[in-house]
Amino acid sequence: MGLSDGLLNPTKKAMVVDDCCNMIEVQLSAKSGISGIALKTAFAALKGIKPGYISSVVEQLLPQCLEAVEPIWNEGLEKGNPVDYLAQSRDRTADALLSITDARIKDSKRQIVRGTYEKFRGSAKQHVEEAVPDFAQVIDKYTKA
Repeated sequence: MGLSDGLLNPTKKAMVVDDCCNMIEVQLSAKSGISGIALKTAFAALKGIKPGYISSVVEQLLPQCLEAVEPIWNEGLEKGNPVDYLAQSRDRTADALLSITDARIKDSKRQIVRGTYEKFRGSAKQHVEEAVPDFAQVIDKYTKA
């Protein structure tokens, strides 16, 4: 059974999506300085597209994201601690996650989404790497439940 099978079953899916959205909000609130203000402004614009837009995007991307990190997670299982291993492999994990969003943005018809993504893509890897330990905790929470 893969991560997607276990984490996206009907009894867990909404909770996983909610926890991922909360994780994003916490990560975003921790950003400071000019780049933090720019990220928060861009995120607010994306949230303004329609109510629930962020959670719907997370829900759509989550299966692919779980599939992308599963090989790294499984290596961590073999080594004894997948949460720590994912965090230690944050560079690889961020690349795996960004490959999903990079592919997805090519098909986006919404200019605000594409423009915002392209504007921040250069610094995205750093932000994703910073979020990997929290994402690993979310995965761990629901693989144990």
